Amino acid sequence: MDRSDITLERIRTFVRVAERGNLSVVARELNVGQSSITRHVRELEEALGVALLSRTTRRVTLTEEGSRYYANVVQILRLVEQATDEARSAQGAHAGTVRISCTAALGVRHVSRLIFAFQDRYPEIAVDLSLTDERIDLIREGVDIALRLGPLADSSMKLRAIGQSQRVLVASPAYLARHGRPTTPEELKGHEGVRMSNIAGSEDLVLERAGGRRYVVPFGGRLQFDHGLAAREAFAAARGFGPAHIWLVDDLLADGRLETILPDHAPPAVPLNMLIAPERASIARVRLLVEFLAEELPRIPGIRRSRAEN
Repeated sequence: MDRSDITLERIRTFVRVAERGNLSVVARELNVGQSSITRHVRELEEALGVALLSRTTRRVTLTEEGSRYYANVVQILRLVEQATDEARSAQGAHAGTVRISCTAALGVRHVSRLIFAFQDRYPEIAVDLSLTDERIDLIREGVDIALRLGPLADSSMKLRAIGQSQRVLVASPAYLARHGRPTTPEELKGHEGVRMSNIAGSEDLVLERAGGRRYVVPFGGRLQFDHGLAAREAFAAARGFGPAHIWLVDDLLADGRLETILPDHAPPAVPLNMLIAPERASIARVRLLVEFLAEELPRIPGIRRSRAEN
C-alpha cells in the first residue's frame, strides 16, 4: 500500500476506535460490521507500516506510535470538519451535528427540553446530547459544548458563565411528620441525611444565612447516591432530608411532595458554566446553540444569571 491508502475514512475509523477502546462499540455506532472496522484499521496500519493499536480479547489500546499518530490526526480531522462547516455557513447553511455534554440530572430535567426547542427553531441541526457527571476531555471526546456545575479547571476551554445554581434543604411531609421539623441547624444532627457520594466533603453540611453567618453541621445517613435523580426519589420517598438544586426538585416543591426546611439557611450556590472547545467556537451551528443556551439556561428554576450576563 502507498500513501493514497491513508484515507480520511480509515483515519476517522482509527480515531473512533482509539477514543472508544472497543471495535464492536464503534461498529454499532457506525452501523457497520465489526469486520469492516477491523479492516479499516488494518489497512491504515499497513499503509503506515506501524502498529497503531494493541488488541486484547476485551479491549484495544494505543501503541506508543498510535498515541502520537492519534494526537496529530485528531487535529487534522477537526480542521477538515471546521473547514467544511465554514464553507456551508458561508452559504447560509447550518446543517450538521453539535455534540454537547451535560451533568445527567440537569440534562434529564431541563436541558433535553431546551434541545427540543432549539431543534424546533433550527430543524436542520442535529444534536448529540451526552449525559454524564464525569469531567470529560472535550477535545478527546469530540464534544463541542459542555455544561458543568461546580469549580472548573479547564483553562484551555472557552468559558461562558451562565449563573449560580441555588440550593435549598428539602424533606417530604411524611418524613417531617415522623421525625419532626428542625428549626435550627443544630437540630439537623439527629436527622437522616441523603448524601451524594460523588461530591467532595459531603460528610459535612454547609449552610449560609442572610447576613453572612455560616454553619457547618455533620451530615450522615444510611443512603448515599452518585446521581441527583436517585437522591430526588429518596427525598420524595421520605428516606431523609438533604440539600437539592432547586431545578432538581422544583416540581416536587410546587405540588407539596417536598417542603423546604430551614428556609433562612441555604447551602451555598454552585456555579453553572458552559465550556466550548476553542476550535469549534466559530462554527455557525455551535455558535447558535451556545447563544440559545446562554439565553435559556438562566430561565431554569433556581438558576441566577451571572452578573456578566445581565
